[in-house]
Amino acid sequence: MTDSDWRSPHTSALFQAIIGLDTIEEAADFFRDLCTLRELEDMSQRWAVVRLLDKGHSYREISEYTGASTATITRINQWFTHGTGGYRAALERVVDEP
Repeated sequence: MTDSDWRSPHTSALFQAIIGLDTIEEAADFFRDLCTLRELEDMSQRWAVVRLLDKGHSYREISEYTGASTATITRINQWFTHGTGGYRAALERVVDEP
């Protein structure tokens, strides 16, 4: 799968299901049913990295706080900086967390 062909009727249906959820509890239940604990941990870690990058923390600080390797932080920062804008759109819509 390439960057240009990752969207499909299946991904569209998944995204539709996600945006149809009304509460954090519904989202938690959905993602727990959908994902393994490891997948949830990985996605949560990536989101934590993005939030810390957005606040200007250094890679070292982010690595110490999240446990992510600097290589992972670098990859996430590439998408954060040069990706599709999804991280930025989500950051603009969420309540600031520690």
